[in-house]
Amino acid sequence: MGRARCLLPLLCGALACGGPSAVPEEELPPGSEQAFPAGQPRRPVEPSLPPLLPGSGLCQPTGGGALWLIELEPLSVKLSCATGYQAPGLAFTASPLPKGARLDAATFTLEWTPGLDQAGVYELEIVESTTGEKGRLKLGVADRWQSQGNLPIADPSGYSEEMGLPVLHLFHSAPLSRDRYGPATVVYRGHTYQAEAKVRGATSLSFPKKSYTLKFPDTDEFEDLSVGFSRRDKLVLITPFNDNSYLRHRLAFELWSRMDPTHIRLRTFSVVVFVNGQYWGLYTAADHVDSDLMKRHGLWKEGNLFKSINSDANFSLLARDGTPKDPLHQGFEKKSGLPEDGSEGAYDDLDGLTRFVASSSPEGFRSGLPTRVRQSEYEDWWILITLLVATDSGGKNAYHFHDPRGGLFRYLPWDLDAALGQSWNTTRTSPTARLTFYGYNEMFKRMMADPLMAGPIRARYRQLMQGPLSAQEVLSLLDRYAQEVRAAALRDEEKWSARYRTYSLWSGRTDFTSFEEELEYMRNWVRARWNSLEARPL
Repeated sequence: MGRARCLLPLLCGALACGGPSAVPEEELPPGSEQAFPAGQPRRPVEPSLPPLLPGSGLCQPTGGGALWLIELEPLSVKLSCATGYQAPGLAFTASPLPKGARLDAATFTLEWTPGLDQAGVYELEIVESTTGEKGRLKLGVADRWQSQGNLPIADPSGYSEEMGLPVLHLFHSAPLSRDRYGPATVVYRGHTYQAEAKVRGATSLSFPKKSYTLKFPDTDEFEDLSVGFSRRDKLVLITPFNDNSYLRHRLAFELWSRMDPTHIRLRTFSVVVFVNGQYWGLYTAADHVDSDLMKRHGLWKEGNLFKSINSDANFSLLARDGTPKDPLHQGFEKKSGLPEDGSEGAYDDLDGLTRFVASSSPEGFRSGLPTRVRQSEYEDWWILITLLVATDSGGKNAYHFHDPRGGLFRYLPWDLDAALGQSWNTTRTSPTARLTFYGYNEMFKRMMADPLMAGPIRARYRQLMQGPLSAQEVLSLLDRYAQEVRAAALRDEEKWSARYRTYSLWSGRTDFTSFEEELEYMRNWVRARWNSLEARPL
């Protein structure tokens, strides 16, 4: 668990020079905090391990739950019976005790101040001698990366969690490219993957804290069933550098899933990342949108997957600047399917859809749209982005899947950091904005111009805002995610806040917020946005 020297040969190159150094989906139980000595922070804890069976055992030894602290931070925790059992001769032992820890036999108090070489996760067995009952105590010690005397983590497999979130260690010996994968080692929850990695994004490529795509071998795919990820060949690590709430992507993707259980779902979880042995902070891990994701949703893996990469992907005959498009699929990239991108006929089905949307008669559009797309998803696209004022998602940052053997086009959102009160460059957006995106997307314009189509869409909008997308539900989800990431977010903020505030794309702002202030800003924004739309629907 401690840190002394590199134990993984491939990693040693990255670690030799040293340097400073999830997610459960359920809420923590009320009052689940561990009191620390005076002046020390209170941190959220997990339920005691292992789960206790009702009525089992007189004592049920416990330390109160999983405890999270930082190197050099003193810990004092009293061992006791979870049942409240008291009897003469009651006594506790705990093992194996970390180096430097001591258990006071008279008071049953475990005291420990972990050193700068002791970051890791420690599992202690607690035994009460008079009953012979056993329990477990989990101690998570976070790396004090900001300390001048800090030591690199030599054994990443022993540093599997931080502040209740899973930790992913990414190692690469050569600089990573956007255009091709390079060799990498990934260590996650004690398992080492010989993987590949590349940086990803457009604007975010210039961020000092970059996004990554990780690619795992077919014989050893990524898996973490605790967060709903089973056998993933790729995993995306989304940087929150331009979102100091750390939650916009998770929140928006979850809302998309809650709108309709038949939507193509993007799973996410929060994770702490170390890159080449250095603390890199909090990320959102997400499904990679690809043919495998389509297959997991019962779609044909060999189908055509398109991504809209700029605002010319507007289902119009004209580009965003008003000039005729040539080709019609201008603004799109083909990610998978045959013929491949660059081959004749690669975009025939997408071109056909664009031509239909832009050129059909009103009656033809109304009757023909449901034969070409899953209409409810394209309607929900409009509802989602207008509700969240997702300013960068009306004509681009979307995926479209089609089975050319006869299936309907399907929609999936992406890149939703420009939402819920901020634009792509973090500037604030008004909760009373009347943005409809008609000028960005001909499909939206045509759907909402037809009263026979617009009426049911607006009715569904109201139903969603009173049900799964109600302000109460959204705020509850926001608070739940905030509780999960708070301790990790504050550590990330300490590392990146100064660079965030001075970054060139938004350095002229004068209304910067802290993590906690951004959460409150988002809460107020949601309340105001929902009140505005309830008073005056779009």
